[in-house]
Amino acid sequence: MAKKDFYEILGVSRTASADEIKKAYRKLAIQFHPDKNPNNPEAEEKFKEAAEAYEVLSNPEKRKRYDQYGHQGMNGGGSGGYGGGGMSMDDIFSHFGDIFGGHNPFESFFGGSSQQGKATRKGSNLRIKLKLTLSEIANGVEKKIKVKRHISCSSCKGNGSKDGKNLQTCAHCKGSGEVRKVMNTMLGQMVSSSPCPICKGEGKIVLEPCPTCDGKGTMLEEEIIPIKIPGGVVDGMQLSMNGKGNFPPHGGIPGDLLILIEEEEDPVLKREGINVIYDLYLHFSDAALGTQIEIPTIDGKAKIKIEPGTQPGRILRLRGKGIRDINTHDQGDQLVYVHVWVPKKLSKEETEIIKKFKESSNFTPNPGREEKNFFDRVREFFS
Repeated sequence: MAKKDFYEILGVSRTASADEIKKAYRKLAIQFHPDKNPNNPEAEEKFKEAAEAYEVLSNPEKRKRYDQYGHQGMNGGGSGGYGGGGMSMDDIFSHFGDIFGGHNPFESFFGGSSQQGKATRKGSNLRIKLKLTLSEIANGVEKKIKVKRHISCSSCKGNGSKDGKNLQTCAHCKGSGEVRKVMNTMLGQMVSSSPCPICKGEGKIVLEPCPTCDGKGTMLEEEIIPIKIPGGVVDGMQLSMNGKGNFPPHGGIPGDLLILIEEEEDPVLKREGINVIYDLYLHFSDAALGTQIEIPTIDGKAKIKIEPGTQPGRILRLRGKGIRDINTHDQGDQLVYVHVWVPKKLSKEETEIIKKFKESSNFTPNPGREEKNFFDRVREFFS
């Protein structure tokens, strides 16, 4: 089933400002929040859709990529996705600080806590640059990359205590990891919460640190990760792999691995959108007499036929020899720009031959517009 357009989900235009997008999401988040719609799968789905749309459109870089390539441009390789594509309810609630000023609105509006409870902590993201050749970009490729990332300690299972058992529930927050303050206002009770200052939001206190990780709950490890890059990516595009970033200290879910695509410059071929450009230089005799010549493509060598009388500036098209559009799956072409090489120095014999050829040819001293344009291009090319 095709994904809905993110602008349509939020009910805003494609030229909407950041504030308009934020206001639209705030309205939908309140309308479809699970606390206002208990046991309503349809409302929960709309709540998630709105969060996914806001997660992309509120980020200038992701929004630019989405505007250019649509949903396909947001997809990553391997098991990854993009932003909201794999968002859990905890992920969504963790973003509420940006929208509602650091608190869950349903605590302050209704004086109660969200049914979701304390949000799961997420580790930091890892960012890498991946250089790809033009051929790899055109055809897609699977790469194995080596990254160093923090993983959950195997000895304490990430909680930072010796044997994973030397923990004590924080008496100050009673294990909730946060302390709440209730204020009576003319609008009713307003509840605010903040991380517990004793356990730093953990809810548990480590009695004896784990000797393997020194109580951190994580260890730095080198890992080789396979990444599938789809054909048609562009320079500057960022892909992501969910769960391949760092684990947070003392438990939680890992961050993501963000892969920035860099295109290596090809020595002979140039990319122009989904088309590939090749400059072909012909000896003027080959252009006049015609020939068959082998040229490079992104898939190897290909033979093309040069018709007799081929003029400089002509563009030959090799259909389907370009790059697949990552969004529409259209296949580009290879465009061959023909340039005619004219020798700067001639021997006496060569000079006489060309003079005789000129005298015997149907060359017009006062060329028409088409011929004049041809000679103007020749002079410009060799100037």
